[in-house]
Amino acid sequence: MLDPRAAPPAPRYPALYQINTRVWLTERSRVLGRPATLDDVPDADLDQVAGMGVDWVWLLSVWRTGPAGQRVSRENAEWRREFEETLPDLRPEDIAGSGFAITGYTVHPPLGGDDALARLRARLRTRGLRLMLDFVPNHVALDHPWVAGHPEYLVAGTEVDLARAPRNYVRVARAGGDRILAHGRDPYFPGWPDTLQLDYGNPATQDAMAGELLRIAGQCDGVRCDMAMLVLPDVFERTWGRRAPLFWPRVTREVREQVPGFLFMAEVYWDLEWTMLQQGFDYAYDKRLYDRLREGHGRPVREHLGAGLDYQQRLARFLENHDEPRAAATFAPGMHQAAAVVTYLAPGLRFFHQGQLEGRRTRISPHLVRAPAEPVDEALARFYAALLGVLRQPAVRDGEWRLLECVPAWDGNWTWEGFICGGWQGREGRHSLVAVNYAPNQGQCYVRVPFGALRGAAVRLRDQTSAAAYDRSGDDLLARGLYLDMPGWGYHVFEVSRLS
Repeated sequence: MLDPRAAPPAPRYPALYQINTRVWLTERSRVLGRPATLDDVPDADLDQVAGMGVDWVWLLSVWRTGPAGQRVSRENAEWRREFEETLPDLRPEDIAGSGFAITGYTVHPPLGGDDALARLRARLRTRGLRLMLDFVPNHVALDHPWVAGHPEYLVAGTEVDLARAPRNYVRVARAGGDRILAHGRDPYFPGWPDTLQLDYGNPATQDAMAGELLRIAGQCDGVRCDMAMLVLPDVFERTWGRRAPLFWPRVTREVREQVPGFLFMAEVYWDLEWTMLQQGFDYAYDKRLYDRLREGHGRPVREHLGAGLDYQQRLARFLENHDEPRAAATFAPGMHQAAAVVTYLAPGLRFFHQGQLEGRRTRISPHLVRAPAEPVDEALARFYAALLGVLRQPAVRDGEWRLLECVPAWDGNWTWEGFICGGWQGREGRHSLVAVNYAPNQGQCYVRVPFGALRGAAVRLRDQTSAAAYDRSGDDLLARGLYLDMPGWGYHVFEVSRLS
């Protein structure tokens, strides 16, 4: 295990970059002319990631998967239609099976095994990067060793269950006799046919999964927990009709006792973010912000950002990930940049997805190991380069943030409702003011400026994402506020400094 003291101190608001490991290595294999492993990731690629200013690298889908999951992925007609839309030249070898249908928490041999992961982790650490991996608490693959060795860890069904809900149960052949077992699922949708549901009502199952998590904790610095809310007692009961003991408070405590500083991030929905944070998670997905940004109305976004800072600073904020459609295909030009400024210049963990910064438009299913060739959107790439530059500043990584009050520029002017403004204050007296007109129409407002140190000074506001700069009176800014007149989806990221 790496010495945690070798890692740089974590910033208050870190950034994470998610990489689709299997797609990444497929692209590398093309360059090498042979199958690539984690050892074949070039130093130049790691340097490029570190140069972005991120703190965490999440490697998606490194764990061992089996032939049963691959077979289901290849034979499922609905999934195959999606794969063919992604890759019109789809080949059987492109479908490896879901990276979440796991047969064991050891690195998949074609990726190089555990030793290759350990070497890559050490290379990341020398660049100041921490490693995050997946933990899938809810289910295992159809051919997981527990099917034969510990079927009591899995939710069992009956012939009646199989006849009543054939999409939620499966007959599994075993040497000791066939069994009917439940597919992993959530309470609102049919089961995932390449998985089997773990029984969290059985304390032995919880002990076994705690052991798996401790094993993972020796291989990385943190985990993203897939659909983490599914093992909550009330959610498990709603899905399976019986109560399960609490799992997360115990297991997060046990892991941290053995691996101090280990980080837990929850994929969570249904307004259960605060519940997960109270049960030991460091961060929880902020799907609510993402959904409101997609709707395109400023006021609900501003209201969401008005929550307490003790909550907001523990949210993982994103515009896309492997489950969501690509941001460039979801948000219209202009709206995309405005949504990114809101998302990543709010407090919390800044979560970026491989391909997002280049404007990729095709979502890659976690069942696939190849992505289509897509051109880089040069305008978006320049935008994200500038945004990442802002995010590297100490005031934005470790400073104090507050949501700023916006008021109508004059009576009857309703356009102020679209404005979302925030202020950052660093330890060295550095100030930033972020202003976004999150609406399709031109808008005007005054924004209240909270920086008392500007009193009696001439002030310059320099936009860090463009060449714009404005000189104002500090007294006027504090008395009346900053007047903004901005086009639809317009934004400014002002560095605020005294001139005298």
